[in-house]
Amino acid sequence: MNIKPSTTIRQDYNGFSKYCHELDEPVVLTRNGEADLVVMSHETFRRMEARNKLQSKLLVSEKQVSEGMKLTNHEDVIGTIRRKINAAKETN
Repeated sequence: MNIKPSTTIRQDYNGFSKYCHELDEPVVLTRNGEADLVVMSHETFRRMEARNKLQSKLLVSEKQVSEGMKLTNHEDVIGTIRRKINAAKETN
């Protein structure tokens, strides 16, 4: 875990921003020696958000499989994707 005092961001925002971008993971800011905030680059946040969404979808899928829900075969999925791509091409 990366921990920095809150004065770091106040004293050198540009340096702190560069640090967050290079580190590519959350940084805990402390105030009076106690954890106060968590800061990360926007790109890191977006990736974390995408992972969380994917994990949620996978949990739903696992639940559906465990409950015996009928699965869609590969050919049908690919066919649906191709139809959507072709329809999108036609509208452009």
